[in-house]
Amino acid sequence: MANGQTIDIDGKAYDLSELSGEAKKQLGSLQAVDAEIQRLEQRKAIAQTARNAYARALQEELAKMEPAQ
Repeated sequence: MANGQTIDIDGKAYDLSELSGEAKKQLGSLQAVDAEIQRLEQRKAIAQTARNAYARALQEELAKMEPAQ
């Protein structure tokens, strides 16, 4: 392998400059999907935090009331 940038995939190092055009295309798509997954996981964490805050606020309000029989 040439002394260039490498990427590790399944425990094997590959020289980026030696990847085929199709392999580079697939790698780019994989990286884009990984970035999207990370973005979605962050959005999920934000939504979960908001849900927890709403649930706490609801519990506080319900604690002020008598339950229906």
